[in-house]
Amino acid sequence: MQVTNKTGIRMASNIGIETEASATTMILDNPYKIVRQLASTNAVVLFSMSGCCMCTVAKRLLFGLGVGPTIIELDHHGAGPDIQAVLFQLVADGRQPVPAVFVGGKFLGGIETLMACHINGTLVPLLKEAGALWL
Repeated sequence: MQVTNKTGIRMASNIGIETEASATTMILDNPYKIVRQLASTNAVVLFSMSGCCMCTVAKRLLFGLGVGPTIIELDHHGAGPDIQAVLFQLVADGRQPVPAVFVGGKFLGGIETLMACHINGTLVPLLKEAGALWL
């Protein structure tokens, strides 16, 4: 389920898996599964903190390119600290885990990687391949 906050940015709220056979929704309580489910079911996912200036830069870049990412504000999510711990393990080099960008189900990286891909011209083709852009 995606919710729009008062700034107009889409955010995921309750994360669930719906099975076709039973049409029931199971809320994921494992933060690793939440990250994996979000990344695999959305073209672009951005894990963010609402007061993070680099997260705002990442959001503006993606919106400016015409991408509508799924944004998870970790400071407003019930499992935020646990998801942040999972993201910290992904970066594994002691860097800040947010913003964390997933494109096409794969972990792209943080703001440095996102900006580097944009500058060297590889970001737009990556977004097209993931289905986030139709240009």
